[in-house]
Amino acid sequence: MDVSLLLPLAERIPALVAPCRVHELLFPIGEESAAWASGHGLILGESDATRLGRGRFERLACRLLPDVPPARAVLVTEWLIWLFALDDHIDDGGLGTSATAVDALYEPLILTLRRGTARPGSGVLETALADLWNRTVPGMSQGWRRRFRDHLSWHRQGCLDEAVARRTGELPAPTRYAAVRRGLHAPFLLDLLEPALGTEVPVEVLGTKTWQTLLEGTADVTAWCNDLVAYTREDHGPLNAVAATSRQYGLPPRTAAAVLVHERVWGRLEDVADAARNLDAEMRRLRLDPGTARGVSRVACALLSAPRAQLDWLHECGRYSPMPDPSVPSPRRKPRVTLT
Repeated sequence: MDVSLLLPLAERIPALVAPCRVHELLFPIGEESAAWASGHGLILGESDATRLGRGRFERLACRLLPDVPPARAVLVTEWLIWLFALDDHIDDGGLGTSATAVDALYEPLILTLRRGTARPGSGVLETALADLWNRTVPGMSQGWRRRFRDHLSWHRQGCLDEAVARRTGELPAPTRYAAVRRGLHAPFLLDLLEPALGTEVPVEVLGTKTWQTLLEGTADVTAWCNDLVAYTREDHGPLNAVAATSRQYGLPPRTAAAVLVHERVWGRLEDVADAARNLDAEMRRLRLDPGTARGVSRVACALLSAPRAQLDWLHECGRYSPMPDPSVPSPRRKPRVTLT
């Protein structure tokens, strides 16, 4: 479907009205991450000739993190490339209807994070993951690393749930749908905001209802908006939010998309805004020191910017448009700045 269906959100939700600032080194960040993807065999040949290459994930990372050192924005961009490469491998490689095949694909990836190294002779997804992990974890606590691995396991389970649904037609109950879809949406990506911002959210904040609503609400909104743009009548996953809404209410897809935007996404954005308003009081109650509180606030601000950052990225990227698409020119150019 068309990203234009999401535009009413930008017009009527205060948090989405203003476009995000963009990192001033957007173009060299994109060039650096594209070179990394090619070097690891995730993108072969001309970048804009592939659906993965045309994702232009630096445009999302540079809106989420406009003020971080460029090397950190590069790293987040590369994580996004890796995730979508994994997604494409499952969908395009014939694995998407086999839970056994998905599980076999994911097992060595989980082990890579535990060992910190890829197996000899391993595939490109495994070697790229080992590189990303070893560049991400310095300075992060064992608790953060464990949380990241747990969230990667949630994504594994989400991929398994989707494979079972594709094979059997059995779908989660409406009351379970949001949690199942959230797992499929790679919850570990939001963990990456912390190393990118040079901070770590303390465990006492992570356990609050306020933070859980902020985190899960952001994940829900971005997952559902991505589903809306990715949906086609002929080709969509069984856990796609448009398809799920259509089934639940017996609506045609276009009407289901409108319901998704104007009721579910809108309502979840209000939940996120309420949680953000309560965060300062929550941190005072927990008696966080000023430095820790500032770090939590920075992560919260990045979470709040995610829906608008995604909206602008979906409008600009070429991943969900037909190939080739001459109307979406390459935004990349040779970098003139060395990234450090």
